[in-house]
Amino acid sequence: MNVEGSVGAVVFDFDGTLAKLNINFPRMRKAVVDLIDSYGVPVDGLRDMYVLEMVDAGMSLIAQKHPGQEHHFLRRANDVITDIEIAAATRGELIEGTREMLRELKKRSIKTGVITRNCQMAVVQVFPDIHEYCNPVITREFTRNVKPHPEHLLSALAFLNVLPQHAFMVGDHPMDIKIGKDAGTFTIGVLSGYSTSGDLLKAGADIILNRADEILGILG
Repeated sequence: MNVEGSVGAVVFDFDGTLAKLNINFPRMRKAVVDLIDSYGVPVDGLRDMYVLEMVDAGMSLIAQKHPGQEHHFLRRANDVITDIEIAAATRGELIEGTREMLRELKKRSIKTGVITRNCQMAVVQVFPDIHEYCNPVITREFTRNVKPHPEHLLSALAFLNVLPQHAFMVGDHPMDIKIGKDAGTFTIGVLSGYSTSGDLLKAGADIILNRADEILGILG
């Protein structure tokens, strides 16, 4: 992509990119594994999965052994995950410069959106006026397939009416880079979250920045 003058939209990840929620993911994974285990199904091979994928796998296992109970499990798992997220969000904060960056992108007529595996309540807890700066904000409740599935990003770009080749995907995790690559966007990895530059470059990031607001320098 020719960066100068070609960008119609920037889509951001949330936790680790625009904000710090400080979610205890090991605790969250353990809570979900323990819940799956309580249904008497094997949990071998589940412990290293991402949490949402772990829930999907747990549903399949429970449906096989206890048909009909998988829906009850899903409600309980969602409650566990949401409670941990919201507790973290009450202690969370926006990364310095986030509002100023989004305000400046709007001045430059560059559209912005957010896609996140977080729940809506956690996002709004940390950034209550997010819709004044970004639209759409697609949390996990509002997509059939969460990232790294490309549908999550492509639906945001469709809302923004911007083609992938004229968009940036910005995030702190290799899955943010993967979804951008799979959707056909330019990808920017940021070091404000959970991953190293090596992790992000291995995933295929086109550029690495320390923080998301440094994107303003790239756009000129």
